[in-house]
Amino acid sequence: MKDRAASRKPRGTFVSGPLATRDAALFTDLYEITMAASYLREGMNGLATFSLFARKLPKERSFLIAAGLEDVLNYLRDFRVSRAAIRYLSSLGRFDTDFLDFLGGLRFTGEVRAVPEGTVVFQDEPLVEVTAPIIEAQIVETAVLNLIHFQTLLTSKAVRSVLAARGRPVVEFGLRRTHGIDAGMKAARCAFIAGAPMSSNVLAGLYYGIPPTGTMAHSYVSAFPHEIDAFRAFARAFPAYTVLLIDTYDTVTAAHKAVEVAKEMEARGHRLAGVRLDSGDIVALSKEVRRVLDGAGLEDVKIFVSGGLDEDSMERFLAEGAPIDAFGVGTRMDVSADAPYLDMAYKLVEYQGRHVLKTSAGKATWTGRKQVYRFL
Repeated sequence: MKDRAASRKPRGTFVSGPLATRDAALFTDLYEITMAASYLREGMNGLATFSLFARKLPKERSFLIAAGLEDVLNYLRDFRVSRAAIRYLSSLGRFDTDFLDFLGGLRFTGEVRAVPEGTVVFQDEPLVEVTAPIIEAQIVETAVLNLIHFQTLLTSKAVRSVLAARGRPVVEFGLRRTHGIDAGMKAARCAFIAGAPMSSNVLAGLYYGIPPTGTMAHSYVSAFPHEIDAFRAFARAFPAYTVLLIDTYDTVTAAHKAVEVAKEMEARGHRLAGVRLDSGDIVALSKEVRRVLDGAGLEDVKIFVSGGLDEDSMERFLAEGAPIDAFGVGTRMDVSADAPYLDMAYKLVEYQGRHVLKTSAGKATWTGRKQVYRFL
């Protein structure tokens, strides 16, 4: 395992909320700090190795895609306990002055071994191993687990849509229904790692370099007196990027209007890029829309589909012969609707050169540091 970039690694980073503050060291469970205090009191701060892995995969998953490593490395690089954090811990009345003074100078000095983001992993395979003085390795457990778990969860869901699309582009559309601002940013990044080439999230374009894309909403169409007025206005404003949303009223009627607008654009030296369907019987409507477009000589105009999609509906549409050129996938992908969590663990496997393990039923661990090899 090596800490290196994956081939589809977005550039840049974005952090919001507590992890964006100087108090990020307190993004941890209290018992991590109480254990650290006890270790210090007992003179125990030898080198320890913790292994992070998925104990059991959800029945909906046969593999995972690792993600979140960049955020982990940034968190560990900047790790420090601020004066404000120490004052707060002091106010709890649990920790002595020696421990609080120790925290004031604490930095992460350890080593991280990990599979690259975008790597396929399976049950029990370590995604990350942290080797550091045990106090450091213990205190960062919660943050490391949180960052790896959530992003691996989302990337593992997103890749299912990418595979279901059979080479057609998948655009990440779920920002408005993700579980918060930070989750929305991570969802765009995870989908990009999984193979989705674009996102509707403009901020993800700024921070990660993910190409932003988008068309129009039904509100835009209904704001105009007539549907074709909306189509013409958009074509005038964005002649190089015109994709028309044609299901606000009657989809087939709107397809004929799209043909009319496309011919007007051709007269001005431009081409209609595509039309988008967001509701209705997608298979039947896409076939009829394709017939209308092709009948007008617009074989190059693409059909985009969105609206409550997931890998199952995408596979069904294509199996039934729907002439779809690209998919916009949002809510179900960005919240991992069918598998909302992973059974991940961060377990001590070695302390001061001594292999350690957990043997309890259903939660036994493999001892010692590990290396992952894939034989094909």
